[in-house]
Amino acid sequence: MAQIVVNDLSFCYEGSYDYIFENVSFTVDTDWKLGFIGRNGKGKTTFLRLLQGQYEYSGTISSNEPFDYFPYAYGEDDLALPASTLLEKWKPACEEWRVLCEMNELDLDAEDLYRPFGELSLGQRTKIMLAVLFSGEGDFLLIDEPTNNLDAQARLTIRRYLAGKKGFILVSHDAALLDAVVDHVLVLNRSSIEVQSGNFSSWWENKEKADSHARRENEKHLKEISHMKAAADKVSRWADKSENSKIGHDPIKERDHNVVAARSYVGGKTKKAEARAKAFEQRMERSVAQKEGLLNDVEREFDLKITTLSHYKKVLVRAADLSVSYKGSEVKVIDGLNFEITQGERVFLSGGNGCGKSTLIKAILGGDAAGDLDISGTLERASGLVISYVNQDTSHLKGSFRDYAFECGIDYTLLLSLLNRLDFDKAQYEKDLSDLSDGQKKKVLIASSLLTPAHLYIWDEPLNYIDVFSRRQIEKLITEYQPTMVMVEHDLRFRDKTATRVVELSC
Repeated sequence: MAQIVVNDLSFCYEGSYDYIFENVSFTVDTDWKLGFIGRNGKGKTTFLRLLQGQYEYSGTISSNEPFDYFPYAYGEDDLALPASTLLEKWKPACEEWRVLCEMNELDLDAEDLYRPFGELSLGQRTKIMLAVLFSGEGDFLLIDEPTNNLDAQARLTIRRYLAGKKGFILVSHDAALLDAVVDHVLVLNRSSIEVQSGNFSSWWENKEKADSHARRENEKHLKEISHMKAAADKVSRWADKSENSKIGHDPIKERDHNVVAARSYVGGKTKKAEARAKAFEQRMERSVAQKEGLLNDVEREFDLKITTLSHYKKVLVRAADLSVSYKGSEVKVIDGLNFEITQGERVFLSGGNGCGKSTLIKAILGGDAAGDLDISGTLERASGLVISYVNQDTSHLKGSFRDYAFECGIDYTLLLSLLNRLDFDKAQYEKDLSDLSDGQKKKVLIASSLLTPAHLYIWDEPLNYIDVFSRRQIEKLITEYQPTMVMVEHDLRFRDKTATRVVELSC
């Protein structure tokens, strides 16, 4: 059994004073099925790149085994090539027969390996790359978000496939996947890194217990400090008062008073009081020192808010015998669909990749979004309907936060405040939007939508790359405020807790 030993690892990006890792040390075994958990922007993908030697760092990373990384890179020119041609580029000396064996486990047809890569669905591309990844021997595999953009059935297939493998680090925010697949977790806490045996749920249970204990201890220390501070202030005030009246008596009322003795007596009492006050201060300092660090790793899940608009019509969108195709194509992506969206509903669109979920959203949005669509049948939107939209694509995000807020017509200060509740820190606001992590970009889009008062919120795969803590915040927001929504989301746990209705689209 080999190990990966990380010792005193420190890293920050060039030109930044914000350390991603600082003096980090831990050890993992290379036959583990290791789940990698942490907030967006905490450095999960960065750490995988450090393992591959893509960045310079201080400290050491020791391993006797080579690393291989999913997803493999491919460009526009590669889309015309079959995956069989890309094997040598992705995994040199990869044997085709091994890939075909792995593809069989992933419910892929052998012919998919020889079709142009660009003709394959996202699910098929992901499965082929995983088949290539696991076709070698002796590699420790780094798997980064394998289920993003995949439908529920493809996720189940990959979940089953990975459950039978070992020797990998899996970055994922899909709790169901982590529960089914991993036997250890590597966790990036707020200020520390830990390794635990078990899956996501066992770690989460331990995390909640530890956070609850830390909060109780913190409250206890705060009460103790408050009591000591009150006692110290009382003693200090008495000492100051006595020090200011060193004579120790009222010379008019007490003419026969022994001045020297009184002064000596009061001086002694004052010194004792000052000593007691000093002792209180020292105890407070020790208590504060003991308290420091208690809440460093406690997750703070702030509540989110949304301001919705009420429409005078109950039915906001209605479709009757709706058919949609792309201009220039005779293929109907949607054919004969009947449905409606009423106020207060949260309608989830379900179906495999390529079944028309995003196409239906474009049709509902209308305008420029539907410019390349041919629509027949009936599609009615309530007059004056205001829609707030979260696109699954984040590639358009660039520039400063201030400029983005201005373009979206939202308050810049409120945007930063909301992002802070989604675990952004001040250092992130100095970055260009294009330099944010994929999860952070998604949070920017969601925050913008939440700050846009609307009758209808349409979110297309909003949770891709979003960490488990923020998913819980968003879930709580939806169940509490119950906005009218149309959503495409393949996280079945999230859907089961927030949807009022599911519309199935057939391929």
